[in-house]
Amino acid sequence: MNNHPIAPDALGSDGVPGPDGAPGPEHDHRRLGRALGLFDTDPLIGSGLPYWLPDGAEIRHTLEEYVRDRERRAGYRHVYSPVLGKRELYEISGHWQHYRDDMFPPMDLGAEQVVLRPSLCPHHALIYRSRPRSHRDLPLRIAEIGGMYRSELSGVLGGLTRVRAIQLNDAHVFCTPEQAAGEAVAALGLIAEAHRALGIRPVRHRLSLPGEGGKYVADPALWERATALLTEVLSRSGVPFEAVAGEAAFYGPKIDVQIADAAGRESTLSTVQIDFHQPERFGLHYIGPDGAKHRPVMVHRSVIGSVERVVAHLIELHGGAFPAWLAPTQLVLLPLTEGERARAERLRERCLDLGLRAEITGPERGSLGARIREARLVPYQAVLGPREAADDLLALRLRGGRRLRALPAPEALSRIRALVGACAQELWDEPEHASEECEG
Repeated sequence: MNNHPIAPDALGSDGVPGPDGAPGPEHDHRRLGRALGLFDTDPLIGSGLPYWLPDGAEIRHTLEEYVRDRERRAGYRHVYSPVLGKRELYEISGHWQHYRDDMFPPMDLGAEQVVLRPSLCPHHALIYRSRPRSHRDLPLRIAEIGGMYRSELSGVLGGLTRVRAIQLNDAHVFCTPEQAAGEAVAALGLIAEAHRALGIRPVRHRLSLPGEGGKYVADPALWERATALLTEVLSRSGVPFEAVAGEAAFYGPKIDVQIADAAGRESTLSTVQIDFHQPERFGLHYIGPDGAKHRPVMVHRSVIGSVERVVAHLIELHGGAFPAWLAPTQLVLLPLTEGERARAERLRERCLDLGLRAEITGPERGSLGARIREARLVPYQAVLGPREAADDLLALRLRGGRRLRALPAPEALSRIRALVGACAQELWDEPEHASEECEG
């Protein structure tokens, strides 16, 4: 738990967002993220290169594990690939020709030049190409949360939303042409599931098409084929969308899931793309039922986009009052006196055994009221007095001030664990146990 005092104006009047979950201007993630001790920057590290503090790292780790778990359940296999590649790799993929202005300059390494990668796609294409593939192996779903680097200009950098070092939740599905639409539909479903768990409400879905100019691969037939497939995907998914020219990737059209901040500024969080270009450039193939070589389709998809951007959005969306499953500290134990300290320590160990993130805030940190206010963003608070310590009870107080009747500690912790495990948005599922609204 962040133990640094937080100025009241950093969180708004009550420290939590309103009942509709809408963030206000006071929830600018650059201000609030630093006040909560989630991330920071240093001139010696450089602009656009934030570092994660312990509570922010906890959120990031939880997000990454959530995504990996959902991807495993959806049939993805996870890989790791280097953040560097030879310049030749990006010449083959087309990044060097169409995306060079957004890449860092090459570094000389003996007789070779290596580049910080701007994308994971070429690496995954090589992983596919590393083994013979049959139609029986497809679809092959490869996923990675990996680093990539963009040479963003200083004027556009801001907090976590525009950075130069990005951790991207990326995946590529290599499949037959007949499987491509189904895989893209499933990817949209995975995105919608994750957004529900995170409390994210997209403002729109955009079919991003090429515009004028030479930044796109010149192959009209492949563009038409990919666009038709993505239009079918959106239709099958029942998702309203707008077609917008000039927003496509250089190698193909894409579905962009758009979010907006409190000021109404839009950005892209999640994407689904269909790519015929890179399989051809890298000479990818599989052996079909007829024994001949066939070209796979490459479906790019990102469930939560970059970890930096999604955390920035979540900070502003929830005002620091994250869903319990995502909160850096899920339960704070508040012993009334030092006499209940040993009981609090044992309870914390039980929480850790259950996979819950619990902390103790003892009387050395001030009065009970002051400690409750300090922990106002923590989903669950438990005051431990002589009765609770003697009878192994937990008197829970939910974020926002609602108090529950005392329950046996194993039962209370089990219910919290079930809600956290289900990535629930609500903090409690049995309102009959709640008392009337207490003081704010």
